[in-house]
Parts: sequence; C-alpha cells; structure tokens
Amino acid sequence: GRKESVYGKGEPGLAMPSVVNMVRPHYPREAMNSKKEGVVAVSCVVGVDGSVSDVTVTQGLDPVLDAEAVAAAKQWRFLPGTKDGKPVPVSITLELTFTIR
Repeated sequence: GRKESVYGKGEPGLAMPSVVNMVRPHYPREAMNSKKEGVVAVSCVVGVDGSVSDVTVTQGLDPVLDAEAVAAAKQWRFLPGTKDGKPVPVSITLELTFTIR
C-alpha cells in the first residue's frame, strides 16, 4: 500500500487534531532528586483514529525524562485532524513539562 501523506500545520483546508486525553509524564524520583526540570518537545503523528505514533524527541532534557515524555505522548488521544472533512494523519509537536511540585 501507498504510504498515506502526513499533513502539517498550515496545509490549506486542514483542521488540526484536538486533544481528548492528555497523559502527564511520570516524573522519576531520581530526576526529581537531581532537580531536573523543563520541557521535552516531541514531534509525532496523530493518526486517523486519533492515536499517536512516530514519536521523536525534538528537544530533550535528559535521557530518562525524554523516555518518559515519549511514553506519555504515546498514550495521548485526539480527535483526528481533517482535511476537507475527511480524517487524515497530521504531524504535530507536543510539549511535556517536568516541574517539581
């Protein structure tokens, strides 16, 4: 099968996906203890079923936190993006924040 085109922001006629369920990343104790805080940015593809795939870290903090961010991002659920009224895969960026509460 032909690989489906993945659309990105700014595409004419494209409605971006909207978040239905966000999952906070797990903040490992050792990272908390070492006072690592910040944002991990990941790019991913929201499929026509609203699931997240192809998660890659575009701005990392620390290997442990980056892995937690990817794991969390994969559990997010969206209403899929649409182009001309039909669901299409859309590439988006998510930012997962690690802050010490």
